[in-house]
Amino acid sequence: MGLQHAAEPLLRLTWTDRVTGAHGYLVVHNLVSGLATGGTRMRPGCTLAEVEDLARGMAAKTATFDLPVGGAKGGIDFDPKDPRARGVLTRFYEATRPWLDAHWVTAEDLGVPQHLVDEVFAELGLGQSYHAAIRRSANPERTLRRVRAGLSTPVPGGLLLGDVIGGYGVAQACLGVASALARRPEDTTVALQGIGTMGGGAAWYLHEAGVRVVAVADAAGTLHDPDGLDVPVLLAARDAYGEIDRTRVPERVRRLPRSSVVATEADILVPAAVSYALTPDNSYDVKAAAVVEAANAATTPEAEAMLAARGVPVIPDFVANAGAAAWAWWLLLGELGTDPTDSFAKLRTEMRAKVALLLSAWNADGVPPRRTAWEFVTARDAIPSPDQVLTIP
Repeated sequence: MGLQHAAEPLLRLTWTDRVTGAHGYLVVHNLVSGLATGGTRMRPGCTLAEVEDLARGMAAKTATFDLPVGGAKGGIDFDPKDPRARGVLTRFYEATRPWLDAHWVTAEDLGVPQHLVDEVFAELGLGQSYHAAIRRSANPERTLRRVRAGLSTPVPGGLLLGDVIGGYGVAQACLGVASALARRPEDTTVALQGIGTMGGGAAWYLHEAGVRVVAVADAAGTLHDPDGLDVPVLLAARDAYGEIDRTRVPERVRRLPRSSVVATEADILVPAAVSYALTPDNSYDVKAAAVVEAANAATTPEAEAMLAARGVPVIPDFVANAGAAAWAWWLLLGELGTDPTDSFAKLRTEMRAKVALLLSAWNADGVPPRRTAWEFVTARDAIPSPDQVLTIP
């Protein structure tokens, strides 16, 4: 039986930090093989409803890529720039440790970089954020070495494979859209809202493919150049929070309000920052021919319907940004090793094929990509039972 849109989650947990008063949330949408996967985010204003939406989306990601695991999500209502943030994250993980130890495989998300997640896990004696899965393997120490080696494999540009693989998947989704639009990469333009881990990785690989990235937005505003931004320069000018040092931006680049990125003249708009970035209030500002969701739950249902009515398809997050989750499980299951060429090839093949199917149904019959993507989820013939034993080499 497939995952349903409105299915009730298995678990909703609310935590209160006794030091700061911050609230945190863990939602486990479903367990498959006794496990659920999903990152931990931290942002002011994070809500239980938001985390529940994200957990449902993670369950959709794992089903779409036929991964033997369910979906979950953690969220903390706190400012990640606050000097107390690390302590808050540590106490949240301490409180949810029974789930982290036995069922919940987590990772980075908005406001929480992977290195911080792993540092806190190490302090708690859990080793690495994939701990709940690694401990089930035939040889946990060997599996941990393989996972760490894969995450830390260097790739061109002075980056690490674990940091860029999600963005690479988003870039491949964009290139799949360009192909459906009958555009060559060098004739394709993209606007990115957000240039953190996911948006930055997507920008890098789009630039490498010859695509013109004409606008990027961070917390300080939008940077725009219709001739194409110098992506390597912008990435080098980012701080730890994905914000670009304006003193290092060429003078020819226009400085615009942050919201301007939505209205950029571009073939593809990539919301890669916060959830619910596209709403009924700004959907008519979108000038792109297609939207590719790099951020989780980037488009509200109402906005997506309005875009579809205007002929603008939205490639949903649980396809477009699922590359990091899919790759992590391929690595855990021993389907991939440390050679980045193999990782890129597998993800490129999987992502391009799925985007092609979504847009084929859209072009032929006007079926919204999300509806077709949900058919991937509900049509999966055999979801393992929650108590099935997962074999990890």
